[in-house]
Amino acid sequence: MLESIDTSMIDWSRAQFALTAIYHWLFVPLTLGLAVVMGLMETLYVATGNEFWKRTAKFWMKLFGINFAIGVATGLILEFQFGTNWSNYSWFVGDIFGAPLAIEGILAFFMEATFVAVMFFGWNKVGKRFHLASTWLTGLGATISAWWILVANSWMQYPVGMEFNPETMRNEMVDFMAVAFSPVAVMKFFHTVLSSWIIGAAFVVGVSAWYLIRKREKQFAMASMKVAAGVGLFAALVTAGTGDQSAYQVAQVQPMKLAAMEALYDGGTHEPLTVVGPVKIPEMLSFLATREFSGYVPGINDLLNGGFKQADGSLALSAEQKMENGKKAIAALADFRKAKEENDASAMQIARSNLEKNMPYFGYGYINEPSELVPHVGVMFWAFRVMVGLGMYFILFFMLVLFFAWKHKLAQINWLHWIALWTIPLAYIASHAGWIVAEVGRQPWTIQDMLPVGAAVSKLETGAVQTTFFIFLVMFTVLLVAEIGIMVKAIRKGPEADVAPTEKRNG
Repeated sequence: MLESIDTSMIDWSRAQFALTAIYHWLFVPLTLGLAVVMGLMETLYVATGNEFWKRTAKFWMKLFGINFAIGVATGLILEFQFGTNWSNYSWFVGDIFGAPLAIEGILAFFMEATFVAVMFFGWNKVGKRFHLASTWLTGLGATISAWWILVANSWMQYPVGMEFNPETMRNEMVDFMAVAFSPVAVMKFFHTVLSSWIIGAAFVVGVSAWYLIRKREKQFAMASMKVAAGVGLFAALVTAGTGDQSAYQVAQVQPMKLAAMEALYDGGTHEPLTVVGPVKIPEMLSFLATREFSGYVPGINDLLNGGFKQADGSLALSAEQKMENGKKAIAALADFRKAKEENDASAMQIARSNLEKNMPYFGYGYINEPSELVPHVGVMFWAFRVMVGLGMYFILFFMLVLFFAWKHKLAQINWLHWIALWTIPLAYIASHAGWIVAEVGRQPWTIQDMLPVGAAVSKLETGAVQTTFFIFLVMFTVLLVAEIGIMVKAIRKGPEADVAPTEKRNG
C-alpha cells in the first residue's frame, strides 16, 4: 500500500490538516475563555442587580459571538478531512474515533446552538435567571464539545479500550468508559481547557488595558481586568499543575516524545531538567518522569537500541525488533485473509494466533528506518520551553494585575497597560506551542505505536491536495482578517450606552 503513495502527497496532507488545526485553534480557546468571563459578569449582574454588570457582560458577549460564529466553520472542515485525506485511518479506527466525534456533534453542538440563541436574543425577553443559565449552558456546551474532541485526540496518543478484528480489518471498541475517561484524556482536558481560560483572560485584560491607554471607559475597563485577571491566575496555576501530571503521563506512554522535548539522546538515572543551554535543575527530569529523583529516564538512543529495564521489569525491545514484529503482524493478517478465502479453519487459527502475538507492534511494520521514529528534536525542545516559560510569565502577569488592582493603582500604571496589550499574542503563542509539543511529538504516529502517518493517508493526487491546501489557506486567512476587523470595530465602538432606568426588567 505505501509503495503506491507519493511521499510528497503524505506531506501535503499533513500540512493541510495542520493548517486547518492551527487556524481552528485560534478561535476555540477564546470561545472557552470568554464564556467563563462573561458568565461571571452576568452572575454579578443577577446577584447585585447593578446594570453596569449587564452592560459589561453584553460587550464581552458580543465579541464572544463574533469569534464563535467564525470558529464553527473551521471546525467542520477539520472533521471532514478525516474522510477525505485520511480514509485509511478512518477505516482502521473509525468505530472508535467516530464515537466521541458523534457525541460531540449530537450533544454538545446542539446544546450550544440551542442556548446561544437565548443568550444573544433573550435579553429582556426571558427572566434574568433563565438568561444567566443560558449563558452558562452555552459555555458548558462549548466545554463539553472540547471534552469529546480531546477524548478523540487523547485516544490517538494513548489507544485503549479496543480490539483488532481481523475479520473486518478494523479496530473495534470494547470498553467505552476506558476510551471516554482514560487518564490521558482527563488530564489533557483540564490542561487544554484551563489554558484556554488563560487566553480568554489575557484577551479581556489586554482589550481593557487599551481603553485605559485611550482614557476611555475607565470603570468598565478596570472591572473587566479584575474579573479576568482572577480567572487567568486561577487557570494559570491549575494549568501548571496539570502540565506536570501530563509530562508524567507522557513519560509512561510516549517516552520518545519526552526524550525529544528534552533533547535527551542518552538517558540514565538522576537526570537533570534542562532549562536553557547549560542551565539545568539537578535530578528534576528523573523526578518529573518517574516521581523519584533517582529514576531512570531513557533517551532517544536508548529507545532505539532497547535493552534497558522498563517500569514493569521487562527489557525494552529495540526499534528494529519492533519493526520485525510489526512485519510479522502484517504478514499474519495477510495469511488470515488468505486462509479465510480458502475456508481453511486451521490456517486461520494459526494466523490469528501469530497476529495477536505481534499486534502491539503492527504499526512498526510500516516503518522503514528506525530514525523515522524520532520526532523533530529542535522543534520539540524549543516549543516545550516556549510553552512552559510563557506559562510562568502568565502567573506573574495576572498576579501583577491583581496586585495593582488591590492597591487601587490599576488605572495609573501605563507601562502595565502596554504589557497587557502585548500579552494577548503571547497567550496564543503559548497555546500553539503546547499543541506543537503534543502533535509533533507523536510523529510519525497517527495513532501511537499502532498506525503511522504514511499508512493512514488516503490515496490522492498530490496536485489535488496542494490545490485544496491553498484554497483553505486563502479562505481561513480571509475569515481571520474578517474576524479581526469586526472585533476591532466593536472594540472601538465600546460597550453600549448605559441602560435607561425605564428599561423593562425581568426577574
